Amino acid sequence: MTPGAERIRIVRGPGGQVEALGRLDTLAASLLRRAGFLTFPTLSGQWVRLPFDMGGEWENEHASWAADMLTAARYPITLDPTLRAGPQSSASSRARSATPPASGLSAVHRH
Repeated sequence: MTPGAERIRIVRGPGGQVEALGRLDTLAASLLRRAGFLTFPTLSGQWVRLPFDMGGEWENEHASWAADMLTAARYPITLDPTLRAGPQSSASSRARSATPPASGLSAVHRH
């Protein structure tokens, strides 16, 4: 990421699609792909968007995930406020449930 770089915007477009707008270098494009965004060539460049009809919660989780990764990589980012996933999203629940207990034992009590 270079200082003064153009802000990447993740927005819900007029047709309801979630898309990433702005100049994307190789790392930014890779992070968006990791978050589930697809890239399609157009006459004027690229169209980067999430798949259609995955449901609002899924779209919000993946848009937030993309924004978090881009922010961590120090890209200037704007995320449409309607796309921000809540703190108890299922993505964070999946991450918590995938983490094994510290002791390595299950939570079942034995007598």
